[in-house]
Amino acid sequence: MDKKLFVQALCKFFIGAALCMALVFLPAGTLRFPGGWLFMAVLFVPMFVGGLVMMAKCPELLRKRLDAKEKEGEQKFVVIASGMIFILCFVTAGLNFRFGWLALPKGVTIGACVVFLLSYVMYGEVLRENEYLSRTIEVQKDQKVVDTGLYGVVRHPMYTATILMFLAIPLILGSLPSFLILLLYPALIVKRIGNEEKVLEDGLKGYSEYKQKVKYRLVPFIW
Repeated sequence: MDKKLFVQALCKFFIGAALCMALVFLPAGTLRFPGGWLFMAVLFVPMFVGGLVMMAKCPELLRKRLDAKEKEGEQKFVVIASGMIFILCFVTAGLNFRFGWLALPKGVTIGACVVFLLSYVMYGEVLRENEYLSRTIEVQKDQKVVDTGLYGVVRHPMYTATILMFLAIPLILGSLPSFLILLLYPALIVKRIGNEEKVLEDGLKGYSEYKQKVKYRLVPFIW
């Protein structure tokens, strides 16, 4: 086991969990926020288990997932804007609970949890299929085009999974205002995809042919 990688992953995990707790529970003004704890559970329990699996079976992929330093200027904007959207979403959800602006039915929360967990499964399958899946936009050494499994259906199944996951988060937190804020996220992903595909076409052999083979980017028969 790579102890340095393990410590790095563990530190990022606990820092991320602490930051999310602060952004959700401080605006709520209390720890008695059931939606907040439900969100923490569905997000961080699978994340911890998935991290252990990657650590054991594919540490290099875990190392790539921990590297979030974008080199593309356009992608840096997308990352910063996404971060601001999520901060606003979490804070709004906490305030929504604190002041009782709007309570969503329990059925919506349960449905959102199901969507989130199924999207997590999809995300895990994408990671299994594509060993080149880093968090930054780049063409890696000896990288090859992956065109099987989910990549044979849409060109960016990871983004499909993350959009479903992230749109489910405000519903798990019970906040319709936060959901409306998160609707900005898919627009950022569309912008990210445009730049990403240009980088891949310029630097990855066979990607232009792959685009002809798999027509849809995110949603089959739609886009």
